[in-house]
Amino acid sequence: MAFFNFGKKKNKEEPAAPGCCCGGNCAGEPLTQTASTQEISDTQIKILGSGCVKCNQLESAVKEAVAQLGLSAAIGHVTDFGEIAAYGVMTTPALVVNSKVVSYGKVLKKDEVIKLLQKELK
Repeated sequence: MAFFNFGKKKNKEEPAAPGCCCGGNCAGEPLTQTASTQEISDTQIKILGSGCVKCNQLESAVKEAVAQLGLSAAIGHVTDFGEIAAYGVMTTPALVVNSKVVSYGKVLKKDEVIKLLQKELK
């Protein structure tokens, strides 16, 4: 097993594949960009809720806040209760920014969303 070769010495004759993340021990394609130089292109924002009036109000406030901030953000609305529960949310509506739950159980106003987004995207 490659993960548990504590007693084995590495074969120093094998050079690492250029751009390989694991030192040449993989069969995949070499990486073209490292994590340190990779830029975050888009912000992922999700509204979690059943599609009720409160969830739709939060979605509207988020869209207004994103437009005011001039962000390039993908905004999604998750209505599947299994997926909502996977975030650990039991009270909707909830707001998720880049896979982090930042608010739940409250309909935020546009100004509140702006403050949360500015805090999370620093």
